[in-house]
Amino acid sequence: MTKTVERVQTGIRIEKRLLKVLKGLAEHLDISVGDLVEGMALHCFENKPPFGDETLTKIGQLKAVYDLDLDASDSHGLREPEPGQ
Repeated sequence: MTKTVERVQTGIRIEKRLLKVLKGLAEHLDISVGDLVEGMALHCFENKPPFGDETLTKIGQLKAVYDLDLDASDSHGLREPEPGQ
């Protein structure tokens, strides 16, 4: 069933390499980054994995291409360098 929603433009800050992987995955799936993030969030809110094995393989490839070495254990420990560093 299709549902009508109201979308808003937002300005979020996100780690650069992570965004590259999300953009690459969205391109691979032929959807927008916004649709990808919405789908991931809705799956996570129900404690359901958002991706199957084939997509996880593609994510691994994209992480390698963009040197993304972060994982879930890093999610609450990320910080930006101080100005001037």
